[in-house]
Amino acid sequence: MVGMDHWANFPWWLIFPIWAMAGGGFAARRRGRRRTQELSHGGGAPSRPPATDVRADRRAQQERRVASARQLIADHDAVNGRWLAYELDVARLIDFPMMTDVREPLTVDFIRAKRAADGLRPGSPEALLADDGVAEYREAVRRYEVAFDLAEREAVRLRDAHYSEGEQRRLAQARQLLRVAVDPGASANERQVAYTRVRRELEGIIVLPVEAVAALERRVVLGLPSGSSGRRPTDGAA
Repeated sequence: MVGMDHWANFPWWLIFPIWAMAGGGFAARRRGRRRTQELSHGGGAPSRPPATDVRADRRAQQERRVASARQLIADHDAVNGRWLAYELDVARLIDFPMMTDVREPLTVDFIRAKRAADGLRPGSPEALLADDGVAEYREAVRRYEVAFDLAEREAVRLRDAHYSEGEQRRLAQARQLLRVAVDPGASANERQVAYTRVRRELEGIIVLPVEAVAALERRVVLGLPSGSSGRRPTDGAA
């Protein structure tokens, strides 16, 4: 009877939560073993991205490269546009004669840098990428930008101060004659005579670019006012 009473008084209700806890522990251990097996067999390794994602990434990367090449060409054209503001304007060259004075080292550096960049300029961004010449072209454009900035700043700073008194007088005379040469109120003969004298005064001081001479001659012949030389940087020329 004593044994029966012992079992009768045993707290059977404690068995159920203990079983539940034990079962949960067994299940967790099984899941852990299964996860370990999957990792050891490579089943848990990250999957490769879909082929469509790879193509999209490559396409986006190519678009970024094309955009970068296009911007590089635009930077090159911007410096050329700044140079055209001098190349097509004789009055500006008279005010800042150093921009075409090949006796000045900074001017020579700028001209060389321009030729190097122009020689590497591609026909299109895609052509630049196809030739794999981005790095070389970028370096040439950056050198061109720096060389032009240095030459222009020095030309603006000096103006005609580094020329002799005689050369300064000739530049001043050419500046006055140029106003007559492009004055629409002057007669055709007056404009032509003034233009001829301008060329004579500038001889040996400023080497006028062919483009500047052509633009000036059009204005002289047609009697166009200043700023109407036709092809100007603000008209989109580059």
